[in-house]
Amino acid sequence: MLGAVTLSAQLLDRRALNRALLARQMLLARHGLAAEEAIERLVGMQAQAPLAPYVGLWTRLERFEHSELGELVETRRAVRIHVMRGTIHLVSANDAVLLRQLLAAFLARWLRSSPFGRALDGVDIDELLDAARPLLDARPYTRVELSQALAERWPDRDADALSYAVIFRLPLVQVPPRGIWGATGQARWMTLTSWLDSPAPHALSPSAAVLRYLAAFGPASIADAQAWSGLTRLATVFERLRSDLVTFRDDAGKELFDLPDAPRPDTGTLAPPRFLPEYDNVLFAHADRSRINPQRQAIPLLPGNGGTSGTVLIDGFFRATWRIARQKSTAKITIATLGGTTRAERAAVTAEAERLLAFVVPAAATHEVQLVA
Repeated sequence: MLGAVTLSAQLLDRRALNRALLARQMLLARHGLAAEEAIERLVGMQAQAPLAPYVGLWTRLERFEHSELGELVETRRAVRIHVMRGTIHLVSANDAVLLRQLLAAFLARWLRSSPFGRALDGVDIDELLDAARPLLDARPYTRVELSQALAERWPDRDADALSYAVIFRLPLVQVPPRGIWGATGQARWMTLTSWLDSPAPHALSPSAAVLRYLAAFGPASIADAQAWSGLTRLATVFERLRSDLVTFRDDAGKELFDLPDAPRPDTGTLAPPRFLPEYDNVLFAHADRSRINPQRQAIPLLPGNGGTSGTVLIDGFFRATWRIARQKSTAKITIATLGGTTRAERAAVTAEAERLLAFVVPAAATHEVQLVA
């Protein structure tokens, strides 16, 4: 059993947790890391919108260029795959193997409880996966192509449910040109082992996963780690690690765990404005998201390939949304603030927005920045 939180445990208020999170997410200052190293430090980047990670890396790294990530994807050193919470993440090739096997049981449970899983009652899932695997080993398939191929063997079953079951149960990656800045292409899936030409997957241990999570998102509670990963029953894992960790409590008295030497900056540390892409993990990595989104604002996810909209951190907290639109030779970014801002904050946001426009639409003859309340 986990011990009760003692009154002697140091209190970390919302602002302290915010600054710790920003430091680990490379959002207090840009870092001089290679993109591959940054992706691994972040334990992957949310990537339902395939181009979103480009903005996520630009906002965190010095001198990041589109071509650096494009090369990682094309040379198979980074892939897009369903992992944490059953969502598509951009991860390093090494982490794709480690994380996908760790989360296999979670993804199987998720499928069983989903409408797709319920539509396949009576279907032998192992038989379905055995039928799909050689197809996806041989070449990439779109989901529609996969549905059509599987429907030939199960003609009386929902073809969409068959293909979705395979996509969530088999370790599959979306292959280029999907996820390449400036390129277009349908989402096509292929098995992870064939794409990487790797040996049989091995898993990251739950303990190693928790330690990496704390390094990227801590201090955090057990519920936070479970919300980030989709894993359950992590209390025993935290208890096993307790002697190697330090503990705190939040404003509500909840026990938080952390790595002893992880950064926990002073609450007075300045946080410059940061533009986050669609569904950046910093907004979704905790059960209690008040450290980054205290007003519980809805997170926008617009249709499309991404890289042209998202959220803005002002003084470290989610306080605005942004969207880029292009008309003829002009690229315009509109920033809608959620509450009051100071003159200094507006000036800093405008300057950062101009830098973002130069990254996203460098060829536009004119850049415009509009702030609206």
